[in-house]
Amino acid sequence: MKYAILNGKIVNRTEAKVDIEDRGYQFGDGVYEVIRVYNGKMFTAKEHMERFAKSSDSIGIKLPYNREQLTKMLEDLIEKNSLKLGIVYMQITRGVAPRNHAFPSAVAPCLTAYTKELPIPVNLLQTGVKTILTEDIRWLRCDIKSLNLLGNILAKQKAAEEGCYEAIQHRGQEVTEGSSSNIFIVKDGVVITHESNNLILKGITKDVILRACAGHHIRVEERTFTLNELSQADEVFLSSTTSEVTPIVAIDGKTVGDGQPGPVTRKLQALFKQEIEAQCGVL
Repeated sequence: MKYAILNGKIVNRTEAKVDIEDRGYQFGDGVYEVIRVYNGKMFTAKEHMERFAKSSDSIGIKLPYNREQLTKMLEDLIEKNSLKLGIVYMQITRGVAPRNHAFPSAVAPCLTAYTKELPIPVNLLQTGVKTILTEDIRWLRCDIKSLNLLGNILAKQKAAEEGCYEAIQHRGQEVTEGSSSNIFIVKDGVVITHESNNLILKGITKDVILRACAGHHIRVEERTFTLNELSQADEVFLSSTTSEVTPIVAIDGKTVGDGQPGPVTRKLQALFKQEIEAQCGVL
């Protein structure tokens, strides 16, 4: 895409450069959001803005713009880039300062954003994906959407090297989440997913799914579940901004159920599509 945002201004993307001493570059000292765009409109923009503000506040970065201003900036960027289907990426860092671990005083945060075309992963939504299991080695504030993603990247790379789409992480016997997704299991028609606490990211797509379940009498349990429960599940699926509701058909080479996306997963895919169309128009 030709244009990006740098500190509140839309500029040519080639001009969107940050200083080598930006703390996001040197420390990962910042937070970010990825928002889906359908038909040129942001999906669940309000929820993403709220999470962005919460993450920023959690690490002591004061946003230089309110949520309405941020939303308008991104809308203008999407229009400027003529984006119809894709994502908008936004991040804020603590700013530029001489390298020192402690927070600098009197430094201005650095806000950047750009758009990217990205199709809906239709084939994966239909056929499902393969995954692996890996120990969750990340820090204990996974609820903050931090730029510090090395643990996630190592897990995702391990999955890629084994020809899989995602890595399902666990702390001992407790399943947490994927390297870039939330994880759900279905047992006897009940949807089970990890409660939103400090060990996982509170997924926006996850919340849309939970609201859909509540509105259509699908029983949900938000609680920890074990590797054994995962292995005995009737259905397993993941959710994220870009993956939507994606069935999981294999874990560490073992088939989930009959190896096909299950009926509850299919129902939730349909309900999720309805919510997209209610907010952004017919796909």
